[in-house]
Amino acid sequence: MEGRGEIVSQQPLHEGWTLRAVPGPQVPSEVADREIPATVPGSVHTDLLDAGLIADPFLDDNERTVTWIGRTDWVYETTFRHEPDGEDRVDLVCAGLDTVATLSVNGVQVGHTENMHRGYRFDVRSLLRAGDNTLTVRFDSAYRYARAQQDRLGDRPNAYPEPFHFIRKMACNFGWDWGPTLVTAGIWQEIGLHAWSTARLAAVRPLVTLDGADGRVEVHVEVERAGDEPLTVRAEVAGVAAESTILPGQRTAMLTVAVSEPARWWPRGYGEQPRYPLTVALLGPSGSTLDSWSRRIGFRSVRLDTAPDAHGSAFTLEVNDVPVFVRGVNWIPDDPFPTRITRGRLAERFTQAVDANVNLLRVWGGGRYESADFYDLADELGLLVQQDFLFACAAYPEEEPFRTEVEAEAREQVTRLAVHPSLVLWTGNNENIWGWHDWDWREPLAGRTWGRGYYLELLPSVVAELDPTRPYWPGSPWSGREDLHPNDPSHGTTHIWDVWNTDDYTKYRAYTPRFVAEFGYQAPPAYATLRRALSDEPLAPDSPGMAHHQKAAGGDAKLQRGLDAHLPVPGDFDDWHFLTQLNQARAIQLGVEHFRSLRPVCMGTIVWQLNDCWPVTSWSAVDGDGRRKPLWYALRRAYADRLLTVQPRDGGLVLVAVNDRGTPW
Repeated sequence: MEGRGEIVSQQPLHEGWTLRAVPGPQVPSEVADREIPATVPGSVHTDLLDAGLIADPFLDDNERTVTWIGRTDWVYETTFRHEPDGEDRVDLVCAGLDTVATLSVNGVQVGHTENMHRGYRFDVRSLLRAGDNTLTVRFDSAYRYARAQQDRLGDRPNAYPEPFHFIRKMACNFGWDWGPTLVTAGIWQEIGLHAWSTARLAAVRPLVTLDGADGRVEVHVEVERAGDEPLTVRAEVAGVAAESTILPGQRTAMLTVAVSEPARWWPRGYGEQPRYPLTVALLGPSGSTLDSWSRRIGFRSVRLDTAPDAHGSAFTLEVNDVPVFVRGVNWIPDDPFPTRITRGRLAERFTQAVDANVNLLRVWGGGRYESADFYDLADELGLLVQQDFLFACAAYPEEEPFRTEVEAEAREQVTRLAVHPSLVLWTGNNENIWGWHDWDWREPLAGRTWGRGYYLELLPSVVAELDPTRPYWPGSPWSGREDLHPNDPSHGTTHIWDVWNTDDYTKYRAYTPRFVAEFGYQAPPAYATLRRALSDEPLAPDSPGMAHHQKAAGGDAKLQRGLDAHLPVPGDFDDWHFLTQLNQARAIQLGVEHFRSLRPVCMGTIVWQLNDCWPVTSWSAVDGDGRRKPLWYALRRAYADRLLTVQPRDGGLVLVAVNDRGTPW
């Protein structure tokens, strides 16, 4: 399992599962008292879909008919065979449980979990018997858990009337202004038995840096012991090896591997993306291999220039000492049900991003820490990644159990992702510091915690300890200091949402920002996507299905305001559909070209958003069925490596040439 090494003996527990609902008045009769075949990894929703017991929640307003699922307790169960082989330890290892789970082996409770964003390991050797064994995982309603925490700790303001900030779970499961409310439960990542003796690799954390032309890899290793023998850990990369002894009583080691003049890893458009296999082996007293771990690393440096200047203070990403103008897009989970997101599906999205001349994906804080496939593809393609910690649009409680869970998930995920050269920036949250300043939170909070301690104390300390090779930025937006407004365009990162919410898109030209981390404009999905998802006859901007698949407050009125300012009155739905898509494309192209023309004062734009998770009217360039909207083509033009753009300046027009290639134009 990812980040834990290749344990000598692994037994996946992915077969033979059944699912049943715990009785309750909300459970439909066709589901009550029924054993349903379950797929693991998977989710309750997808199992019910596969069994034909619910309608597809993506179609029409079927989303409303499945709200009971998130308010129900569920029990997964399987029987597996086990043959003891004299191991010191047999652990039940759960890479991801969604979310409030109680696990039992042969009727004996072995553990309880309350966090979707981390893994768990339980010693079950004493409970296993030769032959058949039963594993039961009960998931309590995420709603009930979150409401109980809300009642216990006192309410906190957020962007939507849902308690997503009172549970460590993918926030957008509870609905967003582009997403459905599908509150999931299930064994969403691998689960299995790991049998081992003497010791195992508990964590491997390589920190890859450059020292002039040479590469340096600090390999930090933690072991878990079943005994107290001396151990040897060996690391090798690019034909260079290092060894260290872990003495009795010790559990950590650090090995340094120096590589002479490795080929550098570059962002796409700036060079190639060479990677080198790094292997780590844990050896016992006799020299036998107890455990091993391997990944591919890339040699590159990254720093963030935030120096004050005549325009405020910079926000410039430098890779291998070269300033990079970020041509970015925001990334949301590509499906509410993560196990449906295959490597092939990610590769299609990434190809769409690369073909639109994108060089950075920002993993937004209301989703998940992205998968191994996501990061491996980014490494391979030279796509930079900004990973938010998972806090979005809400005041988050810092009391227990949340503080301990947040630290545990941060430590696990920073360790897991440190190996990837594509990861260039950790961000503390999405819009929460801004929310505390501007969204009328202070009075209802009445002095209660809201997350500041996470973003400005806990998370930066975790990153400084575990991943000092990368910059950390407390929020998006954030201006670099608490005495500055967090969304001041002259400092750090800014989000520009007045254009969509209240103003014409030509207002983008009124801004001279340092780095625009979010800005966007809506349009409906492709016509074929609408026709697949909606049975409205006829389709109209306000027909029932269209209205249900428009989640933004006042969204249709904002679309109409944009049409009124720039385009003719639509004669019918087809006109409306085309013109709203055209307006989206023109709005974002105008903004991107303006911001790029301001280089080097402005050094990045991250458009909201690349992708959708279902068929919906939204700010995306690629719709929920994977079809490219006109915005995608506008991005391809506006994000071209070399751009000529005419811009109004000082009452006249100027021609601005922008060259983001490494060669002269």
